[in-house]
Amino acid sequence: MVDALAAVFERPNFLTFVIIFLWGFYIMVTRYNLVKKLVGMYLVQTSVIFFLVSISAKKGATVPILLSTTDPVKAIDYVNPLPHVMTLTAIVVGVATLGVALALCSAIYRTYGSLDEEEILKKLE
Repeated sequence: MVDALAAVFERPNFLTFVIIFLWGFYIMVTRYNLVKKLVGMYLVQTSVIFFLVSISAKKGATVPILLSTTDPVKAIDYVNPLPHVMTLTAIVVGVATLGVALALCSAIYRTYGSLDEEEILKKLE
């Protein structure tokens, strides 16, 4: 248990990721306003992006471009490009998802006159 706490305090960015993720998840679950749920969803997406950026950091590493093929390749000398690609993909998907969700919220408000989940469900019954 002490080792786990020491590991958390050595990398406070992971603790920040967990706090932002849980905060966004809490907002999505407990709020009835659809726009507030979208804010919670955006916090969850942002925390995942923050996590991907955090795990991609590496001290003393360089970009993975090989200039000479005669030297042996040491993976420890290069940064893994996969988290960066996943981060760009997550940003694009997050923006597209948020845009579609806001358009749906606008259509729901025009149809039902409210963004409160409970009022919409009452009008559907």
